[in-house]
Amino acid sequence: MSAVPTGSTGAAGPIRPYGDTTGDGMVQLSFTLPLSSVGARSKVAEGAAVQLANKMGMDPALVVHAKQMGEGYTFFVVYGRVNHLVDPSKVEVVERDYPLLSPKDANTAIKRSLRRRLVVVGGCIGTDAHTVGIDAILNIKGFAGEKGLEYYRELKVVNLGAQVSVPELVERAREEKADAVLVSQVVTQRDAHLLNTREMSAAFRESYPVDERPLLIVGGPRFDESMAGDLGVDRVFSRGTTPGEVASYLVHRLAPTPSAPSTKAG
Repeated sequence: MSAVPTGSTGAAGPIRPYGDTTGDGMVQLSFTLPLSSVGARSKVAEGAAVQLANKMGMDPALVVHAKQMGEGYTFFVVYGRVNHLVDPSKVEVVERDYPLLSPKDANTAIKRSLRRRLVVVGGCIGTDAHTVGIDAILNIKGFAGEKGLEYYRELKVVNLGAQVSVPELVERAREEKADAVLVSQVVTQRDAHLLNTREMSAAFRESYPVDERPLLIVGGPRFDESMAGDLGVDRVFSRGTTPGEVASYLVHRLAPTPSAPSTKAG
């Protein structure tokens, strides 16, 4: 990880949130409380929402939206001022440490380095039935104007789809002699994405010798890219990741070539 250079943020130092005017510290917060907002209980529920916002540093805080979410639950949107400052120069992020390659350059690098197709096995593990993320990366239709990994002629892509058990994933990776395993996790209740990922990484480490284990990559909207080591995987991709970024990373790790040019802006 590295700190973001101050100059790249457009700010010269610590900053406050912007709401109506520059530096006014106004923010909007949404949350749900297990309280009814029907009838006489509405004032109690809104008061509790303001109390929570105050304890979180918002003062004054104003409830601008309250909606009953089933029996005994209310969703709130609160608008208010905070006095906290943030310093962009001290923000740490995981920076991309490899060049972005075009499909042509990625194919050339794989063919030159491996002299065979690079095998990728992917899917959604556990009870996760949301395949939008994994399909965006693997399917030929792709995402954000980029073709998916199926488009790359030097990649063999095996998409197992949704609700794949960890033992099934390990077994299929062995059958396909996978070079890399891509797992997408969207369901995050009670940190299911973290538990599933740790279970998956442990299973691969138990099933493979260290020098034969495939590259383990996970992605999803709630992942923190800095958690790769803690989760036991090689790389974490968060929301907004494109197929080209994943393909370029695969080449970087599995088929490196010093002469591979970067044909896209980083």
